[in-house]
Amino acid sequence: MNMSKTLPLDYSNKANWYKLPEITKEVDTFYIYATEYILGSFEPGAPDYADMDNKEMLEGAAGEYALHASAYADSTNVFMPYYRQVGLRYAGEVWKRDGIFDASIAGMPYGDIVAALDYYFQHYNNGRPFIIASHSQGSAIVKMVLKKYFAEHMDYYKRMVAAYPIGYAFTKDEFKTYPHMKFATGECDTGVIITWNTEGPKNREVNADTCVLQPGSMSINPLNWKLDDTYAPASMNLGSLWPNEKTGELEIQDRGADAQVFPDRGVVVTHAKGENMTEETAKVAEYFFGPDGRHGEDYALFYNNIKDNVAKRVAAYKSKK
Repeated sequence: MNMSKTLPLDYSNKANWYKLPEITKEVDTFYIYATEYILGSFEPGAPDYADMDNKEMLEGAAGEYALHASAYADSTNVFMPYYRQVGLRYAGEVWKRDGIFDASIAGMPYGDIVAALDYYFQHYNNGRPFIIASHSQGSAIVKMVLKKYFAEHMDYYKRMVAAYPIGYAFTKDEFKTYPHMKFATGECDTGVIITWNTEGPKNREVNADTCVLQPGSMSINPLNWKLDDTYAPASMNLGSLWPNEKTGELEIQDRGADAQVFPDRGVVVTHAKGENMTEETAKVAEYFFGPDGRHGEDYALFYNNIKDNVAKRVAAYKSKK
């Protein structure tokens, strides 16, 4: 990759944004999508990073807006930049080498997002409170943003309603090392980090090694907003976002998604089934997320609860001002 491609994207170019909303709300969301450069990254000779013309990434980002970022759209103006992300193959190589894939995003992916944040705060935000939200690789980037970028921009950070970097490890030790970062303690606290990693029961039984967990990982229950192992039955689930079996259109369904935090592993366990996958995709998913992973459903299974929680935290933030 030549040096010209390692320069950050120009976010004054609207083509480098998937979503630039009309401003109709008092609060924004800045959303960073997950790894969408997946199967293509395993093809012979495939580059380690997706460039801006990568079809798999572009299509995946659009799907992720519908499945994930839309949960923030009722309460906030949702901004979503494109960025050149690491492919799953190379991220996996770094994970196996380092025990975590952070080093694979520390260059160009993080650099693009920092440039997008700079442009957003300087030209689009206009002093509004904001949420920063994400999934998976996007959440690994948000963790770097919280540690580094916001430590250098505390004036911005003071306006953060909450961060939802769902589907990536945030550990107890990191909160000690970065005291400006606070993990959520309940349903309505603000200026905090809200995250979980979802699994089926078997992952915990076999203590599966996954690329999104670390020793000391933390999760909050997306149904009862507790940190302990209090069980939340599926009756507390306000609705999952799932494709209609006949039409393929996304709709709110009852998927029987319960939730229980297991603090020893730092995960949320659900008995709800995950999405149907092709044999190829299932093999990749098991390698990265264990034999009973629900990583791809971190948002979908708890979609309406996320949407409801965003509204509550926005209201709580406004009530303090």
